[in-house]
Amino acid sequence: MGWLLIFYTVPSRPVSNRMRIWRRLSKIGAVQLKGAVYILPYNEGNYEFCQWVVSEVSSMGGEGTFVKIKTIETMKEAEIINLFNSQREMDYHNISKGLEDLGRKIESIRKGGRTKDARIFHEEHGRYEKEFKEIRKIDFFSSKAGSTLEKRLKELYGKIRGISGIAPKEKGIAIVLKNIRDYRNRIWVTRKRPFVDRMASAWLIKRFIDKNAQIKFIDERDMKGLDKDLVTFDIQEGEFTHAADMCTFEVLLKSFNIKDRTLKKIAEIVHEIDIRDDRYKNPETIGIEDILTGIRKVTIDDQEALEKGMSLFEMLYASKT
Repeated sequence: MGWLLIFYTVPSRPVSNRMRIWRRLSKIGAVQLKGAVYILPYNEGNYEFCQWVVSEVSSMGGEGTFVKIKTIETMKEAEIINLFNSQREMDYHNISKGLEDLGRKIESIRKGGRTKDARIFHEEHGRYEKEFKEIRKIDFFSSKAGSTLEKRLKELYGKIRGISGIAPKEKGIAIVLKNIRDYRNRIWVTRKRPFVDRMASAWLIKRFIDKNAQIKFIDERDMKGLDKDLVTFDIQEGEFTHAADMCTFEVLLKSFNIKDRTLKKIAEIVHEIDIRDDRYKNPETIGIEDILTGIRKVTIDDQEALEKGMSLFEMLYASKT
């Protein structure tokens, strides 16, 4: 399996810097071992996150590093996994309490209850479901608490629909349509160490949006000083990046109103590898992720890795058309 240990120290002032690192560690699902030592299960996404943490700590005047290890001599693997599951159980606690209250409200209404009550319940259920999905992303070992909560969410959803027979309205995501002519012969920039979403998005850009596009890499912290003529993608606060539950590849498709059934299928694969929310069940996903992971491991140069990744998506597209 493998683990990532993160070690860091930051100056005590300002306190906001320390809180910023802590929040990011918490959001990614890291568990504190001792003091300022955190642990994550090894995968490419977590490895990339560790690089970000070390870079961010350094910019704050602190010191940080991380290591990849196979075992911790003083702890069994099951004990480490239990640390993660226990942390996720605490994360799920507030949702669990909220669902208990919601369940009591639902039970207090007989069939044929007021429609407005059902709509309120739908909205409340939707908030809890959204929170659950965010935590589920970092529930690395599929904790029992998470499985139990997921069943409870489905059960309450069924009861809410039974009250009035209505389904919740899905909120649309406002994506501004772009004119493809405004994005020709441009320089597109993204984060270093490309993986699935950046590789797929770069291929989409050069294949369907800007055939003469130049793809360059930057550090995320250099975003503020960028030339305004550059087009940023799959980078924090970029022009084209994740929006709600959509990956960058999906955002690009919507932004340029690209209608292509094959691209839609590829988007599902990219979404599942990048976001891991179990929305799409595609048997090809695991194999494609393995190949992309192999590309990252055997190539040091970012541009070379990107070219190989784009070649994979070109072949994937050809195989489905």
